[in-house]
Amino acid sequence: MDTSLFDIPRYLTALPLFQEMTQAELQRLATGCRLREYARGDSVFHVGMPCEEFHVTVTGQVKLFALSSAGQEKVIELAGPGISFAEALMFTERPYIVSAQALTDSLVLSVGKAAVVREIESEPRFAMRMLAGISRRLHGLVHDVQAYTLHSGTQRVIGYLLNALPEDDLPGCGGVPAGAAQPRSISLPVSKATIASRLSITPEYFSRVLHELADAGLIHMDRRNIHIPDTGRLASHPL
Repeated sequence: MDTSLFDIPRYLTALPLFQEMTQAELQRLATGCRLREYARGDSVFHVGMPCEEFHVTVTGQVKLFALSSAGQEKVIELAGPGISFAEALMFTERPYIVSAQALTDSLVLSVGKAAVVREIESEPRFAMRMLAGISRRLHGLVHDVQAYTLHSGTQRVIGYLLNALPEDDLPGCGGVPAGAAQPRSISLPVSKATIASRLSITPEYFSRVLHELADAGLIHMDRRNIHIPDTGRLASHPL
């Protein structure tokens, strides 16, 4: 795409972090933003690089990951469209502690630290929104640790499938009765191996759980496409 035609201030208004900013504030912030295109497999940043900006995936999919001393990869997060990352680290004066790689052709908006600090100094409410966003990310990380330590592999896979649905499609949400049959379909955005690493299970175990759920009639699989005949039944599956 022609990135010169991309309306950065307008895009920023669609992100929760910036929704309450005035047009003048958005225009100032946009001067500190950079829009970059990445091909599949390109590095967005890597461990040890200076962290002077945070990022938002506009289109595509970005993988945040760490490597063990033995070279084993652990996926920390999968950042799809509208997901921001590296906000907290940007304020620590430390380099990146994880790496980021485009899993598909991706468009990433990077917001410079200097522009963010300028807005924080001029508008305290913006600082509060930044803190709220960072707190949500911390809460998500704590939830992940709890899931890895307290939930079975099957629970993690079911949780992933349900979390991949729009919020209004979840049982009991958006006017959907908890006991109603709600057929939905999702497409796995990345490889099964990547999702398995994100869930802290092996790819073989991830595939086995999917097949067990399919045998139980809870899902139907067609390559990366997964049809869920009844989201309520999947959510209440005995484990």
